[in-house]
Amino acid sequence: MQITFHGAAQTVTGSCHLVEANGCRFLIDCGMAQGGREADEHNENAFAFDPASIDFVLLTHAHIDHSGLLPKLVALGFRGPIYCTLATRDLLGVLLKDSAHIQQMEYERDLKRQKSGGQRHQRGNAYRSNKEIQLPLYSLAHVALAMEQTKAEPYGTTFAPHEHVQVCMRDAGHILGSAILEIWLTGVDDKVTKLVASGDLGQPGRVILRDPTPIDEADVLLIESTYGDRLHKDLGSTLDELVEVVNNTAPRGNIIIPAFAVGRTQELLYHFMQLAQQGRLNNVEIFVDSPMAVAATEITLKHFSVFDEEAKQLLGSAAKLMESRRVHFISDVEDSIKLNRIKSGAVIISASGMCDAGRILHHLRNNLGNPDCAVIICGFQTEGSLGRRLVDGVKQVRMFGEEIDVRASVHTLGGFSAHADQKALLDWAGAFKKKPHKTFVVHGEAEPARVLAGELKARFGMEAVVPGERERFEF
Repeated sequence: MQITFHGAAQTVTGSCHLVEANGCRFLIDCGMAQGGREADEHNENAFAFDPASIDFVLLTHAHIDHSGLLPKLVALGFRGPIYCTLATRDLLGVLLKDSAHIQQMEYERDLKRQKSGGQRHQRGNAYRSNKEIQLPLYSLAHVALAMEQTKAEPYGTTFAPHEHVQVCMRDAGHILGSAILEIWLTGVDDKVTKLVASGDLGQPGRVILRDPTPIDEADVLLIESTYGDRLHKDLGSTLDELVEVVNNTAPRGNIIIPAFAVGRTQELLYHFMQLAQQGRLNNVEIFVDSPMAVAATEITLKHFSVFDEEAKQLLGSAAKLMESRRVHFISDVEDSIKLNRIKSGAVIISASGMCDAGRILHHLRNNLGNPDCAVIICGFQTEGSLGRRLVDGVKQVRMFGEEIDVRASVHTLGGFSAHADQKALLDWAGAFKKKPHKTFVVHGEAEPARVLAGELKARFGMEAVVPGERERFEF
């Protein structure tokens, strides 16, 4: 049995792991890398394996850094099933269509700029020369084919995608539909090896979703490490800071919040509803300017059964509360453009969460230069992304061919993360009654991954390894 790490190895995005066992070859995730020129090159490069040789894919959740190259896999010959949870399937159709649409728009914009002698459109915060313009990675037709190959399985049900493989998906508490994978592999000697892949684990005690499911035993473990070297700020302090920034900024300027359309946007809406109900917010209007986020919010409400009890109680009266507090969902482009006329009192939540694409770029261009405005960063920003540069305090950014001074205040609120922090990761790993004999620490930049591996060794005696890109291990 072998595993090869084709992504999310000493980096946070591009999750893709190839497992080979007893004549079976399957992928755990097939995600898009995000953040800068290297990420673009990773996505454009050929797969290091033959897509037609893959029997099936196990998808942990719908986020593009885990799912975004599935249509490319299909376009290059993959014909097997893609297994995921029910909610992930619903979200996947929205996210992949949006990804294909953005790529096509960027390509058409690049062609226009090539003809006018301008620079290539910003993707991943990097520019390329005219002759380096790339075709979209895939089309809407490839997305449709990928969705036809997608099969949904409920949480807690064991299924057999191959005669030598059994799988059960457990709630990971990261976003709607996110799953921990329990995988039983039967070898040529009929010995069964249990592989557990954490996917992205949620932070316990977060709103809306349930806490990550503890797993009793594993022979081999893949564990994420996005925040493997740090703790999150507590939620109460984070909400206090959110209220302070919004109430101090709104009378004179706008508040711009880059947010992932799936998960973070819905969580922010929950908190804004709760704060409004408590009378802690001044008179502000909230705009969710993302067609994908609007669709994802509708899907979230559809899967009411996976909410925690507190969320069910609050969202049960959400319609009345949202109407009274002027929450607006924006899908139409013309309505989005109209937001540029608003000079103060608006909270604009828009995708993408790392500021690399989508309508958030237009809102940043319109507000970054205004010292009366504020930008709130409330999610992980990978190296090379525009969001990471704002967090790091750059004074000027290049957007749409323009140099824009960063005069707006930039605030990083760490308590909203959808990822488990170091303590939560260690608590989850420590719940194994039968410890894995091999642990691979993935989905984290090099230093957080190494720190978490060291803690797993020190606390639990785990043999923890931080794999490199395309590194292969037997188990």
